[in-house]
Amino acid sequence: MSFLIAVAGKGGIGKTTIAGLIVRNLKRRGKVPILAVDADSNVNLAETIGFQQGKTVGAVREEFSSHMRNMPPGMGKETLLELKLNEAMMEGEGLDILAMGRGEGPGCYCPVNNMMRRFLEVLIKNYPFVVIDNEAGMEHLSRRILQRIDALLIVSDPTPKGIRTAGRIRALTEELELSVGGSYFVINRIEGDLDPIIETEMEKEGFTSFYGIPMDRLIHDYDLSLRPLTDLPEESVALKAVDEILDEVIQS
Repeated sequence: MSFLIAVAGKGGIGKTTIAGLIVRNLKRRGKVPILAVDADSNVNLAETIGFQQGKTVGAVREEFSSHMRNMPPGMGKETLLELKLNEAMMEGEGLDILAMGRGEGPGCYCPVNNMMRRFLEVLIKNYPFVVIDNEAGMEHLSRRILQRIDALLIVSDPTPKGIRTAGRIRALTEELELSVGGSYFVINRIEGDLDPIIETEMEKEGFTSFYGIPMDRLIHDYDLSLRPLTDLPEESVALKAVDEILDEVIQS
């Protein structure tokens, strides 16, 4: 059975970086093949892990919805959609990626979403590990496009806004009654001790503990040079921190 790890948090806090580091660590451990799902409308996970961004599921859905009435003779809608979705798959050695892309436009997408859900349910079963980079609104989970997660990493930076957003994401998962195996609160880009203001915000949001990832100059340098995080050396302090989190996530 596949193990689904989802990463969520507000924009700009490095959640895509963390998703990329999880992928990098899983691949190093030989936990392949891995499926990476970029569920953030601002797609950039592909480049983070060494792929060139291709067609998104959102683009496939829009194209398919606009041509549903002009189907090739003898081909069912679900078969055609599956073929189109396979075109959106980016494949690599031990690692594939699927980018969900932008949200829905005007109109009813329920029939297409139902077909997409069935496609993803079958697809995910082919991978022992699936890593999902979500946006703060958790759109694809809230629409039941992706129906369960085994480990949810709720990520914040050391700012009051980040902590509050993390609290809202946790509340949203409870409100939507999503199937979440384990939830992990992570503070990214830590420099020194946390400010007392941040500790106060954590208390307000009900976070009693956290996993910390330190600021890492190597990641900054890799971003500037457009190098994928899958090439990060072992001395990366952020890589080591994510590896320790992954130890607990997989064993729990």
